[in-house]
Amino acid sequence: MHIAIIGTRGIPAKYGGFETCAEEISIRIANQGHKVSVYCRKGNHDDSLATYGGVNLIHLPFMSGKITETFSHTILAVIHSLFIKADILLIMNAANGSLCILPRMLGKKVVINVDGLEWRRKKWGKAGRLFYLLSEKISSKIATRIVSDAIGIKDYYISRYNTESTYIAYGAEIESSKTPELLKQYKLQPDSYFFIGSRLEPENNADIAVRAMAYLNTDLKLVIAGGANYDSDYIKSLRSVGDERIQFLGPVYADGHMKELHCNCFAYIHGNEVGGTNPALLKAMGYGNMVLATNNIFNVEVLADAGMIFDKDPQILASIMQDLIDHPNKRESFQVKAKERIKYHYTWDKIASQYLQLFSECIEGEY
Repeated sequence: MHIAIIGTRGIPAKYGGFETCAEEISIRIANQGHKVSVYCRKGNHDDSLATYGGVNLIHLPFMSGKITETFSHTILAVIHSLFIKADILLIMNAANGSLCILPRMLGKKVVINVDGLEWRRKKWGKAGRLFYLLSEKISSKIATRIVSDAIGIKDYYISRYNTESTYIAYGAEIESSKTPELLKQYKLQPDSYFFIGSRLEPENNADIAVRAMAYLNTDLKLVIAGGANYDSDYIKSLRSVGDERIQFLGPVYADGHMKELHCNCFAYIHGNEVGGTNPALLKAMGYGNMVLATNNIFNVEVLADAGMIFDKDPQILASIMQDLIDHPNKRESFQVKAKERIKYHYTWDKIASQYLQLFSECIEGEY
């Protein structure tokens, strides 16, 4: 088969979950003898790079802007894909669903990974939320098949749009600390900090952890790695809290640094509530973190008994954090369970195999 992956910034992955997914599954599928093309945004990578890990890279331009960047690049990629004779178009993000009308009219097989419930993000105004809701509906009706990355998302599309989907989660690697000396760059020591590593948007609830620190009797820090790709009043409000134990690193892209920050933290705090199977949560589990996650259907589904769930209240979170500080040995069983859960449910080999099976079924006419 020839599979074209559209809707990400491209590979090698250096930004988010879609890019990591595109890289991990494309290389594995290419290694099984299939042709895979990944569309990349010009300037986001080395534009002279024609292949990566056996995958063809196609670099196309885009219009800058919070909304126009993804949309403009995807339009060009979809049109370009019509001329390379791809058997399957894998489109990332339901927001791109309306752009699949032309390839579907021309008989192309289109699989859309719808991602999470983007319309619930607080950064979008009324028009933005309406756009994402409309995109969801179009995706549910026009795609050859949609992919839901969580059972909760699968149930949502059945109940809201009466549309079945194929459940395929994201994956993660099981890894351990190799270069803990990198922490010195951030003036940190192993087990001396709680950690958050995600985009700083309101629905990711970093503010709950920031406010929880006021209730803690500890010298442990709260270290936050992440930002937003637009001017954010939310980030300004987080930074305005005058607690010297809270350390903002901004986005961390240096090779190996996020891994070491994860692997050496006392515990990882995961506040995300909008997406389905969240890549940041899987990554934390693969690193063997003691995970504290907000109480919602997506986090409960992924974490199961491999971490602790908290309601969105700073005092509730603080009580759990303080209990771990006072009884640090409680972490060990959760850390072991987290890695085991990744091993048995969320390996990239398993995820790539599931995508390949779905593509084959689409080609054979089962969808």
